[in-house]
Amino acid sequence: MQDHSRYSEHTSRLPIILVAGVSALVVALGGGTAAFLSRQALLPQSTQTTQGPSDQALDPASESTARVYWLQDTGTSLELAPRPVQVAANASPSVALERAFTTLLTAQPTGEQASTIPAGTQLRSLSVKEDGVHVDLSENFTQGGGSASMTGRVAQVLYTATSLDPDAPVWISIEGKPLEVLGGEGITVAQPLTREAFQQDFRL
Repeated sequence: MQDHSRYSEHTSRLPIILVAGVSALVVALGGGTAAFLSRQALLPQSTQTTQGPSDQALDPASESTARVYWLQDTGTSLELAPRPVQVAANASPSVALERAFTTLLTAQPTGEQASTIPAGTQLRSLSVKEDGVHVDLSENFTQGGGSASMTGRVAQVLYTATSLDPDAPVWISIEGKPLEVLGGEGITVAQPLTREAFQQDFRL
């Protein structure tokens, strides 16, 4: 009888022990889960972002550069100041230079830069051939100004025409006739004209 009582008491404690053990296990697991989640929160999250369409810069290979030459007063003399003119890379040299001359004859220079090419001067034709660059201008090009103005405008035309090839000879004509003498002071213009020859014969 006494043994039966001890057995009953022992068996009645088993559920309590089991419940306590399970509870402890749950608490332990819960704490581990919480710690795991806390660590996950502290870890840097790798996110994938989808980039929207962006402004695409023009590939430099898709452009070529011709230049327009303005005149700038340094205080003691004039100097040539180049400014780029962007054209498509597949444009022919003639098209690129025509674009540059259109800017030279119609655009207004900025800042302290100037042009001595008379207003109304037009580009009648331009071609790039084996013997050099041929530029035909309207009669307005020869009008007005003294020797400094005449020299300046010849330099502007010469350097703009050779902006793609600095060593190219330039043939300048007025209304289809070769330009040999410019202005009332009789400035002689060599045909063809090169940058090297201009630097030897003229001073801005």
